[in-house]
Amino acid sequence: MEEKEKTFEQALARLEEVIRELESSQLPLDQALELFAEGIALSKYCNSCLEQAEQKISLLMNDGGVIEAPSTWAGGGQ
Repeated sequence: MEEKEKTFEQALARLEEVIRELESSQLPLDQALELFAEGIALSKYCNSCLEQAEQKISLLMNDGGVIEAPSTWAGGGQ
């Protein structure tokens, strides 16, 4: 699956799989290095997704585009 086709959640789930496999397996060095490289790429992709989300949030906050949530969302209204 191409990185552009992955969602953040899919990439994070795969990264968790890679980590588990690296931690629990007696892999040959070649396979371990391939998994490590995949993990680094997934980590960078997830970090990029989070940075983009943070930028969007900052833009919304700076533009005054954030709307107060109704009190019922926070459990305060009835």
